[in-house]
Amino acid sequence: MNRVQDEFRLFQSLMKSITAIFGANCEVVLHDLTDGYESTVVLIENGHVTNRQVGDCGSNLGLEVLRGTVSDGDKYGYFTNTPDGRVLRSSSVYIRNDENKVIGCLCVNFDISNLMVADKTIRSLISNGEENKEEEFFVNDVNQLLDALLKKAQDEVGKPVAYMSREEKVRVVEYLDRKGAFLITRSGSRICSFLDISKFTLYSYLDEIHKENKTAQ
Repeated sequence: MNRVQDEFRLFQSLMKSITAIFGANCEVVLHDLTDGYESTVVLIENGHVTNRQVGDCGSNLGLEVLRGTVSDGDKYGYFTNTPDGRVLRSSSVYIRNDENKVIGCLCVNFDISNLMVADKTIRSLISNGEENKEEEFFVNDVNQLLDALLKKAQDEVGKPVAYMSREEKVRVVEYLDRKGAFLITRSGSRICSFLDISKFTLYSYLDEIHKENKTAQ
């Protein structure tokens, strides 16, 4: 192949197949670089993306290749901006003749501006930022709910019940009280069994916690 026009139909079909997949925001351009750089665009699909048409010139990247500043000008998935501020993701592949001389370039420019806006919106909806994070237990009955609260309370202290000091058991009771565990019917007995304490001890812990909380207020 000595000129891109030698495979015009092939390039035309290829370009149409790309835009058929990616839609109206995807521009595909075929440049002929054999007759100067003032008018290189010989085929274009969805030219509205960069506001170009057949007969227009190429970009600065093509100049670098023709000048010899860049020996391998092929670039894949790079980002650039249009004059009006839209963001494009692009790929440029240079076409060479039988003597390995650059004779053309096939470029794909996909306008991802709308996708970036959508991405930002989606991220704001699914963000799990710590400032909005709440731990919620989804269970089938209150016994499972109490089990989950007991496990979480133990995790808060960071050690098995058998190794907990009195102060650490008070912390467990305070956590359970703050989370509303004592509103569950017969939860007191379960909590006493879990902490290996008597009901009298449990109530003394609660009295201590409530007095401290009242003083703090």
